[in-house]
Amino acid sequence: MELHRSRGALPLAVACVAGGILVLAVAGEGALLRMLAALGVVAVGGAVLVGAVRPFRFVIGPEGLEVRRPGLRGTYRWEQFDALALTDAARLVGVPAAGLPPGPPTTARHPRDGRPAVELLDLAQVRERPDDVVAALTRYSGGRFTDARTAPGGWSAGTAIVFAVGLRGYDKRQVDGLVGRAEEALATGDAAARRAARAEIEQARAAGIEVALRGYDVGQVDATLDALRAALTDESSTDREATA
Repeated sequence: MELHRSRGALPLAVACVAGGILVLAVAGEGALLRMLAALGVVAVGGAVLVGAVRPFRFVIGPEGLEVRRPGLRGTYRWEQFDALALTDAARLVGVPAAGLPPGPPTTARHPRDGRPAVELLDLAQVRERPDDVVAALTRYSGGRFTDARTAPGGWSAGTAIVFAVGLRGYDKRQVDGLVGRAEEALATGDAAARRAARAEIEQARAAGIEVALRGYDVGQVDATLDALRAALTDESSTDREATA
């Protein structure tokens, strides 16, 4: 399975650079604050553009991982890792085994046991869905992989939802709408409303939720939507209430 870098922020970065340059071109003398603001916008947009054109390759296969991204480059066999895990922040980390060549920095921790680990990939930076990546890692890693995202064990009324916000993540308005309508359907207990809310979540996941700057954490949103979808599918509690 080959992963592909997300280009969601590229148009905005281009617009920032172009707009900042235009402001610098027309700014007259005495417009120091305007020029400084424009320089800041150009710098931020330029940084995003530089990251977008850097070499990127990430392949998950039967033999191991092929990685080519800023800060990490190499081909790693599965047996060169004692364990791999996907964290709540949707970051793939690997605990080095004795056979892993020196070089990759252990700047992360395994989310379950705290062992030093190498950060291999931020799933917020790729187009593929976390669940699809999890399926490939589970299939090929020989039992070394753990999906350590918070496992939703069901949904209960009054569950507090607080998503982390990152530089790039799921569009807040779209996610808030999906979650809000799902919670309303669960609260009413109406079977038709539950089916409609579940279908809306499934359609949004299939089409791909929009990615935006300063968006919600991808892994947390995916886990929450999976929990809501499961709760909306389970109509046993509603059936029991109607029977009573």
